[in-house]
Amino acid sequence: MTGAVLWDLDGTLVDSADVHWRSWRDTLAADGVLITHQQFLESFGQRNDRVLRGWLGEDASDEWVQQLAEAKEAEYRRLAETEGLSPLPGAADWVARLHAAGWKQAIASSAPRRNVDVMLRVLGFERYFDAIAAAEDVMRGKPDPQIFTEAARRLMTPPAHCIVVEDAPAGIEAARAAGMRSIGVSRAASLAADVALASLLDLPADAFDRLLT
Repeated sequence: MTGAVLWDLDGTLVDSADVHWRSWRDTLAADGVLITHQQFLESFGQRNDRVLRGWLGEDASDEWVQQLAEAKEAEYRRLAETEGLSPLPGAADWVARLHAAGWKQAIASSAPRRNVDVMLRVLGFERYFDAIAAAEDVMRGKPDPQIFTEAARRLMTPPAHCIVVEDAPAGIEAARAAGMRSIGVSRAASLAADVALASLLDLPADAFDRLLT
């Protein structure tokens, strides 16, 4: 059975953590806000509004939160385009292989759509994806399942025929809540996914087919 694969982007297909860290650090420092690398790591993969509320406090104005978020993402896109991005091991091979085999593929990311577009273009992945669900397309971020159900809707594929690939516990929880099978890829965290491994290079050739049988 051929279905759909819903890919998280940051930390799953691309190693972008350092670019995000520098973007957050420098943008906030310019506005007089200092964060630690540990604070960044604890927030990685979450929506910007949630991240900034945690760092700035609930009393921070909506305008300030939005201003900082937009400045950070602009800096992220600048760095991604000028310095480039590297796909994680196995990522390029898998998206090409699934595309050739007839699987539908979508990005389901907490990142803004402009970031997703830049990242896919820099990576050369644009031709492999049939749909994108990004931060602007949902009201609630992971672990809420909304980003995955929206991606599935755009692919016109029922949740039972979708497989999520994620690197974060919140993403795996969201996949489960959406009624989807999951593959967890992480060296740093123990993920309660249907298939959990350290690298996409470790995935068996029939991994996706077996999850839908």
